[in-house]
Amino acid sequence: MEVLLHQIDAFADTPFSGNPAAVMPLLCWLPDELLQHLAEENNLAETAFYTSALPAEAGAAPDNSPAFHLRWFTPATEVDLCGHATLAAAAQILDDMHPGADRVHFYTRSGWLRVDRDRDDLVLDLPTVSSVEIDVREDIPRALAAALGVKPLRAYDGTDVVLLVTSEEEVRQAHPDFAAFPKMPRGAIITAAGAESDFVSRFFAPGQGIPEDPVTGSAHAQLTPLWSRELGRTTLSARQLSARGGALRCTLSGDRVRLAGRCRRYLDGVVRLAD
Repeated sequence: MEVLLHQIDAFADTPFSGNPAAVMPLLCWLPDELLQHLAEENNLAETAFYTSALPAEAGAAPDNSPAFHLRWFTPATEVDLCGHATLAAAAQILDDMHPGADRVHFYTRSGWLRVDRDRDDLVLDLPTVSSVEIDVREDIPRALAAALGVKPLRAYDGTDVVLLVTSEEEVRQAHPDFAAFPKMPRGAIITAAGAESDFVSRFFAPGQGIPEDPVTGSAHAQLTPLWSRELGRTTLSARQLSARGGALRCTLSGDRVRLAGRCRRYLDGVVRLAD
């Protein structure tokens, strides 16, 4: 049995930047245990698996664009939402399978997601993630601040815990002590106003098998509403300050966030599985 494997860098404005994702098209769903083994073997932040067969609960696709059932696995677990691997899957589908299409839909654990082609960019449409401000002295933000070596001005709780700090340099210079991270359902974000972009961030999820994610689309579904309120604008430029780095254009539209960026294909291969 053979399965195709594509490795694609999402939100990559230069070669060897952005967030690498593995994309593996399937004729039908393989056992979950095998999907997890494949993601572990790929050893990337996320592996995206998709099939063209939609589950019954998906209902009809939103329009006549190509539609697929999409799932995401880290090396440790299946996750509910992953932005960069969705963008990478769309890039592979639009390049290889539907070069004449300008849109693709995915049915996922987070409902229907859409990716549009906009010249050289792809634009991912995600539901916003709401946040509530919490006291920086509470147990989790206090422990995170100590583990990251930062002094947050404010803290927010949503899908991820967000620590807002003073400057881009404080974000860049944070040195995480992962052994000191508190147990959390997902991840932690540190963010600040940017010097050349509207805001910058870094994302950590050691409990999900991702010590530091290079560029995190789903985190920007939470950061975009926060920074839109902070700056009084709905269109923002963002940069994630991981070692690889990546750039996003973020637009808040009601209860949706549109994240635009480029994808660069790194490799295509075949995985051979024993019978």
